[in-house]
Amino acid sequence: MKWVTRERVHVDRVACPWLIKKFIDPDAKFIFVPRDTDPSTIKEGTPFDMKGVELGHHGDKCSFDAFMEKYDIQDSALKKVQSIVSEADSDMVHSPLAVALDVFGRGYRLICKDDYETLEKEFYLYDALYAYFKKQLESEVE
Repeated sequence: MKWVTRERVHVDRVACPWLIKKFIDPDAKFIFVPRDTDPSTIKEGTPFDMKGVELGHHGDKCSFDAFMEKYDIQDSALKKVQSIVSEADSDMVHSPLAVALDVFGRGYRLICKDDYETLEKEFYLYDALYAYFKKQLESEVE
């Protein structure tokens, strides 16, 4: 399936493709369009993190939240990642992990040649966050 979002990805527009690939659609293909693209003109693919779309921002919830709700993802470790992504994507960044995610996201955008390379490199960051929380939760159970 094709998934369409705005170019010049940052926190939410990296976290969502990671979530899609890992938990929703392992064969996903991503298309990046100019920021001012009207999502109603997209005829091929599912738009996300664009104004007015189902899988976008709604109130104080980011696009990652919309994916978690729509696909009813109940993974506890992933919910911890969700919390960090939501905070990092908002104007109210306070926790050290949310600040770090925002900083790393900005840095990757500076060193990568395009959005595809940014996703490729930054997915490792999300893999690491998820693995950390998964292990943390397993340790709590033991």
